[in-house]
Amino acid sequence: MDRKKELKQLYKETPIEAGIFQIKNMENQKVFIGSTKNLKTLNGLKFMLDTGGNRNKELQKEWLEFGKEAFEIEVLEILKKKEEAYFNEKEELQKLEEKWLEQLQPYGERGYHHQKK
Repeated sequence: MDRKKELKQLYKETPIEAGIFQIKNMENQKVFIGSTKNLKTLNGLKFMLDTGGNRNKELQKEWLEFGKEAFEIEVLEILKKKEEAYFNEKEELQKLEEKWLEQLQPYGERGYHHQKK
């Protein structure tokens, strides 16, 4: 029981980090790029996919079709917080996500995103 308490405490003490992640289908190499203010929530994302609750219908369909074993979730970049008087985490995270979308181009056959017109 002490080990459980120890692990809980360690989890609580781990700093909350915002960042960009990718979910990659290893069968067809398609990629989904996402951002989160708390990278600890990626387990919740897996749970949503397992239970059919993800908003990206194509990713959700293939997750259920191929099985979770066919997918790899990876943190691409952690947001570096600046010690400025005004630091908008949401805006900075959006910029970072756009950078990765531009770099990886996960559209059409390459991913689960639709290009903005």
